[in-house]
Amino acid sequence: MTDGKTNAYENEMKDVTWDGFHNWLYCICVVTFDLELGQALESVFPRHVSLSKQETSNICYLAFPDSNSGCMGDTTFIIRLRNSQGRKSLKFEHINYNSKCPTPLQIDGSYYWGYVYFRQVKDITLPRGYFQKSVVILSLLPFNNLFSKICSYIAPEYFENGEVSLEAVCYNIERWPLPVPGSTLNLPLLGSVFQTYIPLSTNCTANSTLALLSEAGDSNQIQTHVEDLNLFEILQPVLSHIHLLWELVIISEPIVVMASSPTHCSQMVLALIRLMYPLQYCGDYRPYFTIHDSEFKQFTSKVQGPPPVILGVTNPFFAKTLHHWPHTIRLGDDLGQAQKYKLKKTAPTKLIDNSPGIFTAYKPFLQKDKNIIKKLMTGVNSKRPFEVQSALLRRHLLELTQSFMIPLERYIASLMPLQKSISPFKAAPTPLPFNPDSFFATLEAAGPQLTLNNTGIKGDWVGLYKKFFRSPNFKAWFNTRYTELTLKLQALQLEALSTADLKDWVQGRPEVEVVDMVLKIKNKIIKCNEHEIPVSESTKVQLNHRLNDIVTSLPDDLKNILQVS
Repeated sequence: MTDGKTNAYENEMKDVTWDGFHNWLYCICVVTFDLELGQALESVFPRHVSLSKQETSNICYLAFPDSNSGCMGDTTFIIRLRNSQGRKSLKFEHINYNSKCPTPLQIDGSYYWGYVYFRQVKDITLPRGYFQKSVVILSLLPFNNLFSKICSYIAPEYFENGEVSLEAVCYNIERWPLPVPGSTLNLPLLGSVFQTYIPLSTNCTANSTLALLSEAGDSNQIQTHVEDLNLFEILQPVLSHIHLLWELVIISEPIVVMASSPTHCSQMVLALIRLMYPLQYCGDYRPYFTIHDSEFKQFTSKVQGPPPVILGVTNPFFAKTLHHWPHTIRLGDDLGQAQKYKLKKTAPTKLIDNSPGIFTAYKPFLQKDKNIIKKLMTGVNSKRPFEVQSALLRRHLLELTQSFMIPLERYIASLMPLQKSISPFKAAPTPLPFNPDSFFATLEAAGPQLTLNNTGIKGDWVGLYKKFFRSPNFKAWFNTRYTELTLKLQALQLEALSTADLKDWVQGRPEVEVVDMVLKIKNKIIKCNEHEIPVSESTKVQLNHRLNDIVTSLPDDLKNILQVS
């Protein structure tokens, strides 16, 4: 940009708050190859956005495929990197959004998602003889399908028309409506309109989303799902080992996915974390990872051992660096073709064996369900559409995960103390502690085998649960459920308090005890108003009445101090 253009741009920008833009994206980056610096951040839009030195470095290296992969033409892939601000970046709108949408679409403030469009073409006018540049969309929202398509739409425009096109993109996004679950949204962008639907947590099937987008409108309308992973197409090569992979993912085992293309490895990593839906995968995962990443040493350390993370890599150097990792999926170049990857149980061969396959010495706790694999392979032979195959596979994995979790859901519900233990004049009771042995005692009468009798899946469920209990997936699920129980008990205690006769209770009580009760009720009302404790509006009204009941019974000097505002 010339100085004149820059000044005009800055004058135009000074009245823009960019709140609307940041509801969707953090920024758009352009990364180029500099002969002296290597990958370098050329520009950021909107221009007020700042990135930390570490974020800038990670984005620059993640924005280009590794040099050995030789990706010519245009390449798209997805990245995930740490957000230096961490969870502090989550606003109230984000928390409200998370409470309404399905787990795969929830925001984790600790990470940014990146949607990369990389172009490498011969250009004899440039010193290296190649044009190499990437456009990267950064967002907290995991809208993998929508943002990948948007990046593929705006990047060619940028390559053709320069920075003015990305400035226009930012203006357009600034005016988009809020990303509200349960809404069909029209998103104008460079003369077209992207129409999408963000599902609610109770309505998240692809079919229901498709129905809501089926009213085709103008020719410039682009209908797209926010997230639409073709699970079957991606997992087809490893289909016969899908139950083994489901176990590895649900117990948060470290897995490395090696491919020649960042497109393939990022797709496979995203497919793996979807295997355990609707349970949320809570280990770390990087759809595409490079040796230059700031966490490279941490992930490759042989002293501490591999952390619970799934990495997608393309650099052959990782075959040597991660040879101590227990599970490797090596992808061929023909991802999505009908083939069977072999299971290779001698992990050291990873160093010399470059053929596609799954390298692991892991012995599954459960038998595989041969019926579903046979049904899906029959579908391959009969050329059944991938969308139908994906739906069959998703349903099977959903039933498998739900069957695994239902006994745990039932058991944790049993940790709720009896109603009679709740008193309006005492602190709310806490849930009973989790006892693995007590849980195992319930499995014979209410275990997963009862809901999976017809599928042929049998095995050592107790052994699998024991592994699961040591994983971040269990810890996150348990902490969430335990917190929910705790808040439910607090709500029940407040409901009891809201209907108690405090005028009678206050008679003969020491002043200090009465004042303590007033302060406690005030504090509880504040927490209710901040949505920390789930109570009805009528309960909040009643609590204020009870507060007034106590205050009116106090001497005048205390009334002035404790008067309800």
